[in-house]
Amino acid sequence: MTSNPFYLDCDTGIDDALALAYLLASPQADLRGIGAVSGNVSAAVGARNTLDLLELAGHAHIPVALGAHDPLAGSFGGGAPWVHGSNGIGEVELAESSVSLAPETAAEMLVRLAHEHPGTLRVLAIGPLTNIAEALRLEPSLPQLVAEITIMGGAALAPGNLTPVAEANIANDPEAAALVLSAGWNVTLVPLDVTMTNVLEENHRQELLASSGAVPRALGEMLGYYFRFYEGIFGRACSAMHDPLAAALAVGAVSAAVAPVVHVGVDTTSGPSRGQTVCDLRGLYMDYPEQPGARCRVVLSLDGDFAPHLVETLLAFSSESPTAAITAGAAVA
Repeated sequence: MTSNPFYLDCDTGIDDALALAYLLASPQADLRGIGAVSGNVSAAVGARNTLDLLELAGHAHIPVALGAHDPLAGSFGGGAPWVHGSNGIGEVELAESSVSLAPETAAEMLVRLAHEHPGTLRVLAIGPLTNIAEALRLEPSLPQLVAEITIMGGAALAPGNLTPVAEANIANDPEAAALVLSAGWNVTLVPLDVTMTNVLEENHRQELLASSGAVPRALGEMLGYYFRFYEGIFGRACSAMHDPLAAALAVGAVSAAVAPVVHVGVDTTSGPSRGQTVCDLRGLYMDYPEQPGARCRVVLSLDGDFAPHLVETLLAFSSESPTAAITAGAAVA
């Protein structure tokens, strides 16, 4: 099985932690570097969470770079503690890694990796796109160096989750998203249309908690917090699978059933539609005929149920020796 070099850009909250563990367990991904950006939490907190998760998973050798604290326009809004907890990982405490951050910014790391792996590097962006936009400014030829970029973000036909029309990753830095989506690379956009219709249930969480591995058990603890937030949306204890679903699509482990290649823009105005991804889906009624010049594949539905595959992959860590490296905070059931 071919293993492709990957750069991950994230704002490590709970679903980012799931995506990171998924990539580490996947034989199709060779994770070469990780950049942290402000989104669910600040870039600094996200970087710390990432280092600690890598330590827990036995992959402390993977470098982590600190990225942008503020979006291209405006300032960081403080994150989403009501979704991910005050520490970003559901109030679960991990043993602190002794590994230091990489001596470069996230944008610099991405540019360096693109030059080291020209034509083969794959980028997975599961937070606001500030670091990716900064990398484009540093290296305008980045789209020609990168094989593909997969972005968890946006909403095509579904409602938004930060505003009525805007998804959080895009809405937290619309200017960066507009710059990234207009660049000349092959883009797979994984919007709320597909991530909100693929749900992780309580029985899946219990499988993770019952594992002998420290990583799946930690993830199961984190999901307790995440599930309580989503109970107010779905009416039951469960959660959407935003970032891990994007990771699985990026490595090619799952397939899209409907994923037209269309033109996509981002609203960067100051009005009520700021941060909206405007996807040209007018071809819906003719099975999406080709749109000349379009390069963005928008995933609208999957071919099959994703949750069993995600759980099976995460349980690949079950062969690890259990450790005392995690403790659930008082808020975690």
